[in-house]
Amino acid sequence: MKWTLLIVLVCILVTGCATTPKNNSAAAAEMPAESDPVEAGDTDFAEFDAFDQELSSKTIKVADPLESWNRLMFNTNDVLYFWVLKPVGQGYKAVVPEPGRVGIRNVFQNITTPVRLVNCLLQGKFHSAGNEVNRFVINTTWGVLGIWDPALEKGKIEPADEDFGQTLAVYGLGDGCYLVWPVFGPSTLRDSAGMAGDYFLNPTVYIEDSKARVGVSAVNIINKTSFRIGEYEQFKAASLDPYVAMREVYIQYRTRQIQDKPKQQQENTHP
Repeated sequence: MKWTLLIVLVCILVTGCATTPKNNSAAAAEMPAESDPVEAGDTDFAEFDAFDQELSSKTIKVADPLESWNRLMFNTNDVLYFWVLKPVGQGYKAVVPEPGRVGIRNVFQNITTPVRLVNCLLQGKFHSAGNEVNRFVINTTWGVLGIWDPALEKGKIEPADEDFGQTLAVYGLGDGCYLVWPVFGPSTLRDSAGMAGDYFLNPTVYIEDSKARVGVSAVNIINKTSFRIGEYEQFKAASLDPYVAMREVYIQYRTRQIQDKPKQQQENTHP
């Protein structure tokens, strides 16, 4: 049990490195497309391409008074990614075929519906909340417990991209300072509070058997990593200072999510 828990903690720790932006540079733009649907709390930056050019013309500053600590955690995550998470993810990818990995990804997306649903309601995005309910019903039944995603493939109902960090921002709470956690990677003071809120909305944390709960978390982390191997490597290669690049990209991406311009326009125009 101790070793299982240690493996999961290490996996979570380096997920912050593994989920780097896809398109931070021209090199990253050449990444093979194995799309990863949006999940609450994840920093996979799937929509980063739409505002890549904004980084050079509009930079949003967030205080980084703990830079020494943050760099230490960033470097720790970096080492553990290359020594632990990447090899495990590569082995998992070699053993589990892509359709199986996609099905597992879909199941976890379906399970975490309460996170997105509650945050949609708290932000007053009732149309998106309705979509989340529809997606859950369709995918749980027609999609066989969420293994398939007919709501998206047939009904074109996309998942919302909301979390409690965004909800706190909607209610006026600022970023606070930038943080890099030894367990969860890049964040801010506000997003750290948001992660705590989302934690209690995630049904998997209520699995009573501790071994099963840890195992579920490990599978989720390793499965997600299997789709993203290579992204962090290209991100580092394209950055003069990967720590600064990660910080700026994370802040810009979260700001983009909070502003939510394209989806907000859709909400406002929906009858």
